[in-house]
Amino acid sequence: MCLNIFSAQLSHGSSTASLRWLITESNRVNKMLVLLSAEFDEAEDLLAASPNATTKSVSDDGGPQHATLQMGEDSEGEEGETDQTELLAPQKKASGFWTFQYYQDLFDVDTSQVLDRIRASFVPMPGKNFVRHHLRNSPDLYGPFWICATLVITVTVVGNLATFIQMHGRTDYNYSPQFHKVTVAGIVIYSYAWLVPLALWGFLQWRKGVSSSVGTYSFMETVCVYGYSLSAYIPSTVLCVLPFEIFRWIILLVAMCLSGFVLVLAFWPHVRRDNKMVAIGLLASIVLLHVLLAVGCKEYFFRRVEAEHMPAAVVTTTPKGTSAHTKA
Repeated sequence: MCLNIFSAQLSHGSSTASLRWLITESNRVNKMLVLLSAEFDEAEDLLAASPNATTKSVSDDGGPQHATLQMGEDSEGEEGETDQTELLAPQKKASGFWTFQYYQDLFDVDTSQVLDRIRASFVPMPGKNFVRHHLRNSPDLYGPFWICATLVITVTVVGNLATFIQMHGRTDYNYSPQFHKVTVAGIVIYSYAWLVPLALWGFLQWRKGVSSSVGTYSFMETVCVYGYSLSAYIPSTVLCVLPFEIFRWIILLVAMCLSGFVLVLAFWPHVRRDNKMVAIGLLASIVLLHVLLAVGCKEYFFRRVEAEHMPAAVVTTTPKGTSAHTKA
């Protein structure tokens, strides 16, 4: 009898526990159904908003996917290389001209890039455009600024030193540093590196509006080309310290030819389809201004002091003897 009572109580406890478990599981299932219903309602709303949307099944991703890049025929000449370098060039987000970020980007350049551009300006290669192959839509002002500053220092310091070496040992010569030449060199070189590119850029912009076949660079690219082209003058002016007039002319002419060749190779592709007289006149102007810069620096900073420009010794006879003095 006691066993029957114990069995009845046990079965009653088991049924109570089972009922609680069923209620708990039922509540969990209801929550899951509510979540699924909400998901389906959201998907239905999205499909209603975009009726043309397509779905992709998971089975479509079963196999490996391959991307195929269709390339056209290889273009010949410089234009094909230009397109390739433009695609490979890093694209920077353009900033406003009056913002600090705009000028910060122009000085954000690696040392390896500056050295590569300097090497390219020393050894210009026919068929390789300096802008497209080395600037690659990323002009900088760091290189041109310091190249011009270095050239100002070398041309003035070496010019004074060359004059001192030439006149050293003469009793009628008193050395005095010519600091005013630093100002002259700075005005001439920086004006050439900024005003000439500005005039050239404006002219090309005007010709581009007249003839659609004329191309142009941005103003900063034009300044960058002119700035890097002056790098060939730095070692040549240092070598001009040697007191040999013919050697000075030769070394400066070599630097002028290398530097001018960079400019001609850079701007010829943009003007070759223009009127022949305009194209030839433009290139002649570029070369002429370059020649004037080289010859002007040679004649002003490395001018040879001729004997007739030196104070002459005048001999006078007095009753007490003969005396000599210099005449200014």
